[in-house]
Amino acid sequence: MLSICLSSLLPADHAAAVRGLQSIFQEQEMTETVHDTEGHGYLATFVGKNGRFAVLRVHSHGLVTFDLQCSEGDDLAQVDNLLNALEKKLKTVLHGDIQRVKRLPVLRRGAEVDRYWPTADGRLVEYDIDEVVYEKDSPYQNIKIMHSRQFGNILILNGDVNLAESDLPYTHAIMGSGRERYAGKEVLILGGGDGGILCEVVKLKPKMITMLVIDGCRKHMRKTCGNVLDNLKGDCYEVLVQDCIPVLKKFGDEGRTFDYVINDLTAVPISTAPEEESTWEFLRHILDLSIKVLRPNGKYFTQGNCVNLTEALNEYEKLLGRLSCKVDFSKEVVCVPSYMELYPLK
Repeated sequence: MLSICLSSLLPADHAAAVRGLQSIFQEQEMTETVHDTEGHGYLATFVGKNGRFAVLRVHSHGLVTFDLQCSEGDDLAQVDNLLNALEKKLKTVLHGDIQRVKRLPVLRRGAEVDRYWPTADGRLVEYDIDEVVYEKDSPYQNIKIMHSRQFGNILILNGDVNLAESDLPYTHAIMGSGRERYAGKEVLILGGGDGGILCEVVKLKPKMITMLVIDGCRKHMRKTCGNVLDNLKGDCYEVLVQDCIPVLKKFGDEGRTFDYVINDLTAVPISTAPEEESTWEFLRHILDLSIKVLRPNGKYFTQGNCVNLTEALNEYEKLLGRLSCKVDFSKEVVCVPSYMELYPLK
């Protein structure tokens, strides 16, 4: 479906404007049905022979919205002409007394490939996605890899954009933005199923990388992971397709420690509401287990969330003060291309 919204501000006395607009719909052979608003302005729906459906709402305070829906195969030139005629008629009827007019872009609903995905702070972003290249339901989540002309293949987990092939800035930031020396070090990666962190750390000649990972990206995220996921074990790395919690507990019991722990499992929850408590507890649990396998001078890297989620990010910083041992932390904000928002990493 195509959805177009035209809005303007009208004076409180809008009866004349409504009568003037009706002629536009008559010319388009659209049948009007007026609905009772109990004195709260004017509301009408219009149905055309070609399947077009429109909603015209005039609020008592003067705001008018017009929403037009039509089939994807409809003549867009005719649709544009209708909107132009409607806007022109408004200006004529009101003698140019309009505070502002705003026409929104076309929204494509019900398409075979979904182009709309929300940001962490509740904004709707339209991507130039043209293909679903991979989709699978694991026991834990829905996994999609979708192709964007601008960002390459994008990994989407449970409707959340995780990483695209364009997002090397994210990977570099969660590794320390080039300030760390991984050569000869032992590194533990939690998550990172796209293989991007593993691919970049391997280039820096570490002693050994142990990675706990989900399966799925070796075929469709090659620009991110290279060939490191082709084999689960290499000269300086080992990939464990296991739940990280029992493995972390095992490492702790054995006294195994690492120079670096990179946590790419989950972002800071988007809110501090009670329903998010299980996620916050998971984060705290992972942090405590990770600290136990981190060497005294070791470093722990993880992601935050959208910078606009200040309450949740502040809660995460408070959580760092409630761990089993004292930790110092710093943070860095980077622009991740496919997220279309600033993203802090700690």
